[in-house]
Amino acid sequence: MVAGSMIAGVLVALLLAAASFVPATETGVTGAILVGFALGWVLLAVLSVRFTDQPQRWAVAPALFMGLGGVLLMAFGSPMQERLAWLWPPALLVLAVWMVVHARRQLRSRSGRVLLYPVIAVLVLASVGGGCETVRQAVDAQASPVQGRLIDVGGHRLYLNCTGSGAPTVVLEPGAGQMASDLALIAPVVARGTRVCVYDRAGRGWSDPANTVQDGAQIATDLHTLLQRGNEPGPYVLAGHSFGGLYALTFAARYPEEVAGLVLVDSTAPAPNPEPDAASATHADADDTMDRVTALVVGASRLGLGRLLDLQSPDHLRSTIEEYNHAGSSVQQAAALKDFTDKPLVVLTAGSGGAPDWAASQEALAALSTNSAHRVIDGATHASLITDQKDAAATAEGILDVVSAVRTASSLAP
Repeated sequence: MVAGSMIAGVLVALLLAAASFVPATETGVTGAILVGFALGWVLLAVLSVRFTDQPQRWAVAPALFMGLGGVLLMAFGSPMQERLAWLWPPALLVLAVWMVVHARRQLRSRSGRVLLYPVIAVLVLASVGGGCETVRQAVDAQASPVQGRLIDVGGHRLYLNCTGSGAPTVVLEPGAGQMASDLALIAPVVARGTRVCVYDRAGRGWSDPANTVQDGAQIATDLHTLLQRGNEPGPYVLAGHSFGGLYALTFAARYPEEVAGLVLVDSTAPAPNPEPDAASATHADADDTMDRVTALVVGASRLGLGRLLDLQSPDHLRSTIEEYNHAGSSVQQAAALKDFTDKPLVVLTAGSGGAPDWAASQEALAALSTNSAHRVIDGATHASLITDQKDAAATAEGILDVVSAVRTASSLAP
C-alpha cells in the first residue's frame, strides 16, 4: 500500500504536468507535480484507514502541504513562487522531521518504513538544497557589477559594458548559453582600436530574466533598446560567435542604417526559406512539450541540483534551454538579411571540427556582401575562436579589419 500510493502520486504528477489545461510554465508544471504528489499522500492516508489496522492519518499533513503549495503556484504564478521560495524550505524540513516521528509511531511494518524513509530523505535534501539556492540567488541579486551598467529595456534590465574609444562602436554577441565574460580575450584587444560593447542577454550573467520569448527578433530588439538607452550611438560593427551570428544578422536586417559592418565568427547559418504554414501546428505541439520539459528542469535546478552539477543559476539555465528551443525561429529570422550590399563583412571559420556542409554555409554567409573576406583559421575549433589566446587574437584581428574598412571606406583584404 505504501509503495502503491507513492507510485500513484508520481504517475499522477507526471500526467498533470503534461496536461494541456496546466500552463506550460515553471510555476504551472511545478504546481501540478506538487498536486500529484499530494494525491499520493492522500491515498496512503485514506487506504490505510479503510483497509488496514495501521491507519496513517499523519499522511494528510504532507498532502495538505504539497497540495496547497501546488494550487497557490498554479493560481498566482511567479509572485507566489518568490514568496514560497523563502517559506517552503524550512517548513518542509520541519514537516519531514514530523513525518519521521509519526511514521515510526504508527507504521509497524518495517518494510513500509523502509519505503517511506528514502522518500522523506528526498524531502529533506530538497528543503536544504532549495533553501541554499534561494539564499544564493538573493545574494547574487544584491550584488552589483564592478564594471558596466544595468539598463532597463522594458520590463527587465540588461548588463552593458563598453570600453575604449573611437568609431564605429563594435558590439559583441556571445554564442548560445554564453555571456559577456566569455569574450574576455577579445573585448580588451578590440578596445585598443575602437569602442567595444559587450552585454549579457536576458537571464544570464548580470542581466535580469525576461518574460518575453527570447528568439532572434526579440534579442535584436532588446539589444537595439539597450544601445539607445545606454547612449551608445551607431553605426555599429556587429560581431557574433555561433548563435550570436544569427542575432547579428537579424539586427542588421531590422536596423540596416545602424549597421556599418559585420563579423561572423563560425556563425550558425540562417535558414534559406521560411517553413510552410502547414507545419505550424506540429511545431506548436513540440514547443509546448519543450516548454514543459524546460519548466521541469529549471524547477529541479531551484532545489540546488544545478549548482551541484556545476551549472549556472536557474535563470541562466532556463535562458540557455529556451535559446535552443527557439533556435528554429531564430534561424528563420536571420534569413531576413538577403543582401548586405557592399558593407564590410568578415566571415571567420574554424579550421577543424566542422560538419561536412559547414564550409558551404560559411561561403554563403560571405556572399551576402560584395565587400567580404572569408578566412579559415587553421587548427582552430568552434570554441577556441573565443577561448584560445592565439585563435581569439585572430578573431579580434578580423573585427579590427572591419573597423578599419568602415573608417576608410576601403575593400577588405582576403
